Amino acid sequence: MKMKKWLAALLMITVLMVAGCSNDSGGVSTENSTLQKVLKNKKLVIGMSSGYFPFDMKDPKGDFVGYDVDFANALGKALGVKVEYKQFTFDGLIPALQTGEIDMIFAGMTIRGDRALAVSFANPYFKTGQAVMLPASDKKTKVWQDLDVKGNKIAVGIGTTGALLAKDVFKNAEILDFEDFPAAAAAMSLGKANAVVYDEPAIAVWNLKNAGQVQALEGLISSENLGIAIKKNDFETVQWVNSFLNSYIESPSELASRHKWFETSDWLSEVVEE
Repeated sequence: MKMKKWLAALLMITVLMVAGCSNDSGGVSTENSTLQKVLKNKKLVIGMSSGYFPFDMKDPKGDFVGYDVDFANALGKALGVKVEYKQFTFDGLIPALQTGEIDMIFAGMTIRGDRALAVSFANPYFKTGQAVMLPASDKKTKVWQDLDVKGNKIAVGIGTTGALLAKDVFKNAEILDFEDFPAAAAAMSLGKANAVVYDEPAIAVWNLKNAGQVQALEGLISSENLGIAIKKNDFETVQWVNSFLNSYIESPSELASRHKWFETSDWLSEVVEE
């Protein structure tokens, strides 16, 4: 008899514990959900770092434009909220997300294990890789390893995957950190660096914009996935963004955005270099 009472009590405790952990979202805690905050405030605050062609740029009016901007605007439209953009240096984005200054990061951010210790990522939305940009006058460099000699300088954007990779694979060349990709590219153009390591799409666009002055080295140093960064362990928001990705990627709107920013160059005259 005592055993039955003990089992009944244990069962009741288990039921109460499960009930306490469950909620209307099917067991996923929404206490600190960014999604609920955005819906309540009717505003989605996006952190960006302009200068990442063709993902995150600014037009002459100072407004953000690019593939990531189209993406974020579509996400805001799906939520029925206003989208606000805030500018940061790339290495300032994650701290801004952690303190709640922004709700999400749209900045062509590579999904990496070290970053996943600080934020949660939605599923990848774009696949790219790290490439090397050279002055057009460089006729000697055939592969990136040719640059790894003492005296050479490699320009990178501070806090980027390209910076981390360059510091790992270049054992002899000096790595120079710059605020962003345009600053690194400008340094190379001024003869302060022998090459730039950065994401392939941005280098491809820069090559188009500065035809005859720069060149992209054939081949990639690495392959990687870009993701939207969300507050750490915000599972409800990650789940919703993943569902949105499934409906947006390869939709007519996304295909039109991809065509504009990656397959044409007419927009180059509509953006500014910072």
